[in-house]
Amino acid sequence: MYLHDSQPAREALIQAQVRNDRLQLLFRQSFFSVFGSALAAAMLSWICWERLEHSLILGWLGLLGASTTLRLIMLITYFRVPETARTPERWETTYWATLVLSAGIWGSGALALMQAGDLLIQTLVLLFAVGMSVSAVSCYSAYRSMTLVSIALVLMPCSIWLLLQPHTAQQGMAVASLIFAGFVVSATRKLCQAMERAFRLSREMEHAHRIAAHAAQTDELTGLQNRRAFFHRAEGVYETCKQAHLPLCALMLDIDHFKRINDCHGHQAGDEVLRQIGSVIRQSVRDADVSGRLGGEEFALLLANTPIEVARVIAERLRSAIADITCQHQEGVTASLGVAALNHLDQDLHGLLALADKALFRAKASGRNQTAVG
Repeated sequence: MYLHDSQPAREALIQAQVRNDRLQLLFRQSFFSVFGSALAAAMLSWICWERLEHSLILGWLGLLGASTTLRLIMLITYFRVPETARTPERWETTYWATLVLSAGIWGSGALALMQAGDLLIQTLVLLFAVGMSVSAVSCYSAYRSMTLVSIALVLMPCSIWLLLQPHTAQQGMAVASLIFAGFVVSATRKLCQAMERAFRLSREMEHAHRIAAHAAQTDELTGLQNRRAFFHRAEGVYETCKQAHLPLCALMLDIDHFKRINDCHGHQAGDEVLRQIGSVIRQSVRDADVSGRLGGEEFALLLANTPIEVARVIAERLRSAIADITCQHQEGVTASLGVAALNHLDQDLHGLLALADKALFRAKASGRNQTAVG
């Protein structure tokens, strides 16, 4: 179905796949983000432990620990659910909630540490906040909006507070951090666009490969498998049924007087007949069966796990359905069919098809528009 969708439908599908790819990348990168945030807070607290109130540090670490636990639960849950349930509609909002909570706690705690009035502490806190901003660029690279929100919540409170202080050193640090933030904003736009193009190109190439593979295996007129694809798949079905001692039947089908249709009514009429017969066969076979156009007006089917009696009934249904085809020319369309069963002896796929082919010749010699069993 994917191969035959219209251009808008294909575009919508590719867009959905790209969005899903972005979500998968986000979650794969998130373990570093979660542990990096907690580790940075722990290191900063350890460095500042002797210069700040312990209750402030412990309170901040406690809140960060709770938010980190929530994010870890989210990540573990995501990777445990089936892939079909890992949809952006279900997980993006959840991720946003945990990100805003964690970044908000980090930024608020950093601002509280800064207000202690120690220039060394302020410098250290700002350096760690800048480091967190750098990590946000790599961790949330698939989502520019998440990168910007994370930077805004972690870095901006400290930078704005420093900018409002009376000392030149504090204002200088604030200006430097804001300039850095400006460069990051520009870089995230380019990075996100590049990743979007890479995801899209990958999906478009995958789509083109599927179209090419489908075209190489499909008969253009009938939509059935071509000769090479039929034998490739039929070999596998044949071996499976033979080893498992399952019944297997081959069915050969030939359009009666097809040359006369082409000679009297033109090749366009003949092509239309082939298209309609291809449609009848596609609607008649099961997923486990193999069907294909072997060439000209000759078709073959391999019916897996099917006794000879059932195969004959299927053949008769096909013959009747073909006889009911409405054509542009006045003559009707009929087909002769031959059916043969696997005997599990020294026989290969080509031998089974040869038996069905012999039965087909008997059907044609007996007056056509009938089924013969080999």
